Amino acid sequence: MTAQPDGPEDRLRRFATIWSRAVFPVTTTSSTRPEFEAELLPLARRLSQVLRERAFDAEEAKAVGAALVDAHCTDPEALSRTLDCVDAYLVLYCGEGGDQEDLRARSARMQHAMAAGFAQALRARTLAEQEAIAQAALRAQGVVAAALHASEARFRAVFEGAAIGIGIADLDGNILQVNEALTRMFGLTDQKLRQGKVRDWTHPDDAPQTWRLYDELVRGEREHYHLEKAFYRPDGTVLWTNLTVSLLRDADGVPQYQLALMEDTTERRLLNLRLRYEATHDALTGLPNRSFFFERLEKALNAGAGQRFGLCYLDLDGFKTVNDSLGHAAGDRLLVEVADRLQACATAPGEMVARLGGDEFVALTTGTDTAHEVDELAGRIMNALLAPIGIDGREITVRGSIGIVEGPAGERSAAEVLRSADITMYRAKSAGGNRYELADPEADARAITRHGLTTALPAALERGEFFIEYQPLVHLGDGSVRGAEALVRWLHPQHGVLSPDRFIPLAEHTGLIVPLGRWVLEQSVRQARAWRELYGDGGADPLRINVNLSPCQLTHPGLVQDTVDILERAGVAPDALCLEVTESALIGADDDLLKPLRRLAEMGVDIALDDFGTGYSNLANLRRLPVSVLKLDRSFTQSMQQFPADPVDLRIVEGIVSLAHGLDLAVTVEGVETGAQAEQLRVLGCDTAQGWYYARPGPPERLHQLALVDATG
Repeated sequence: MTAQPDGPEDRLRRFATIWSRAVFPVTTTSSTRPEFEAELLPLARRLSQVLRERAFDAEEAKAVGAALVDAHCTDPEALSRTLDCVDAYLVLYCGEGGDQEDLRARSARMQHAMAAGFAQALRARTLAEQEAIAQAALRAQGVVAAALHASEARFRAVFEGAAIGIGIADLDGNILQVNEALTRMFGLTDQKLRQGKVRDWTHPDDAPQTWRLYDELVRGEREHYHLEKAFYRPDGTVLWTNLTVSLLRDADGVPQYQLALMEDTTERRLLNLRLRYEATHDALTGLPNRSFFFERLEKALNAGAGQRFGLCYLDLDGFKTVNDSLGHAAGDRLLVEVADRLQACATAPGEMVARLGGDEFVALTTGTDTAHEVDELAGRIMNALLAPIGIDGREITVRGSIGIVEGPAGERSAAEVLRSADITMYRAKSAGGNRYELADPEADARAITRHGLTTALPAALERGEFFIEYQPLVHLGDGSVRGAEALVRWLHPQHGVLSPDRFIPLAEHTGLIVPLGRWVLEQSVRQARAWRELYGDGGADPLRINVNLSPCQLTHPGLVQDTVDILERAGVAPDALCLEVTESALIGADDDLLKPLRRLAEMGVDIALDDFGTGYSNLANLRRLPVSVLKLDRSFTQSMQQFPADPVDLRIVEGIVSLAHGLDLAVTVEGVETGAQAEQLRVLGCDTAQGWYYARPGPPERLHQLALVDATG
């Protein structure tokens, strides 16, 4: 019988057990460890909820940190052990099913909030103790002579037994008394401490108001002050404290002594610095992370007049191949080595390198002449990547693509700068990679427009923003209209009518070409039915509709069934449809790719090989392709615009036509613009043609008008 997996509550209790065992030895509670574990269980449940909530609740995490103080975990070591447990085990036991990287990042933020809540609660408790001590001191100094001995004994007990450091000095700064806690904090004996003066404890990091407040207090102008202050210990280390200094007056109200209360915050400060470092630096490479980089970039962009910035946005070429072939551990070592090399490239003042995530890095330079500096920085980065990186006995060559943005401060936001750099980097990658490119506002605008069109495509299809224009196919022998090619257009709300070259590549890239192509096919077949109802389909050559198929549609498994369904719903025979496939899409096509075309051809659908003559297909391959029409590319007709036409081009066309007819293929020519071209193509034996000489693409009614003219003329 297999054991059932632990439920969430079991894992939560296991985390609480680990937490209690780590922290219990450094608490001052009178509870037993199981009782202490029971106190921590609801706190663990609150942490688990903060970890898994959609919106991060920093206040709840702070409340858990404050609750530790209420549970008598006041020793800084208790906080340190708590944070170590949270860092190591909270995600492991309470983060099942979530995005581990996101949960780790959230855990780091949670630790920071817990430390802050712990510090605030401990400070509040300490201040309460300090106030009680100060009041006790004042009462001890001001009681009547009859109770002086008892009051002094109480004060001495508080003075010696307090966990915080206490010192008393006269108004000239001579140190009169110190307690044992203060001697431990400074690492000095009581006698050594009392040999000094208050002003001997100055430190370079003292706040500007520190000694002004001190002077006001000893002059009797203020009763107390509170601030954070650093002290040097004899061994050269720094002691950080929360310092409260109060003025003690005699019975007549005359200033007499000063009382200093010190809480050692060194460990807490170091912990906060560590958490701040972890929150602003990449865990893998040690480089500044995205949030830290944006802070620096915002600062650079908000600099004063005359300041400029330069940004290099680097993406490694082919990094995914390293991860896929050698594993993610090898990929991580590669990223660490790249980070070290990049760090060595940016050592000048005003320069920094950061990792944005994955294999994306940025290098920033600031100053007054960044146009020259950023170019040199990009060159150093490219040179740093030249030497191969050794991983697991392999020499891996690393290359990168860099997008550079440079300009004056104050003109663009950080998001705009990074977007421009990202676009420019992808332009460098599209150009072959292993290079850097400078940002071009016009290229950025085109890329942003492309992105906008890409994101708008799905909704545009749903809103019916696409429409179809038809260009007639004319028989060169008798001038009759034999059909039309369907050409899709996009009526964009902002950009107006867009031609296919503006959006078809985007649709192919996103996969939307399949539903869009299905819609075009359905609308075109319906139009073919309307034409056949107008002209009848009993003639020798009934009107036919030509529809383009993209390479993505060719590989879609539903192509044949979709075509059959559309023809059946419209009640149109297969011979009313011709599907056009570009020559480049069929170069080297295997039997699996040709199988759906063969099935369609067997049903009676014509297959046309579009843009013939632009690729490098073997003419002998025409025998195995299920095509019935060759559509010569418009480049052949363009060569016939001059008179006389180039005899070599004429012989090429004549040879293609002869070959096609020998294989029982009809020949259609695109781009006919003049009567001379049409006549020349007729003489060469071409069958049908299309182009502006006959008609530009237009609504279906125009084809109806042309057909009527053909029928009457």
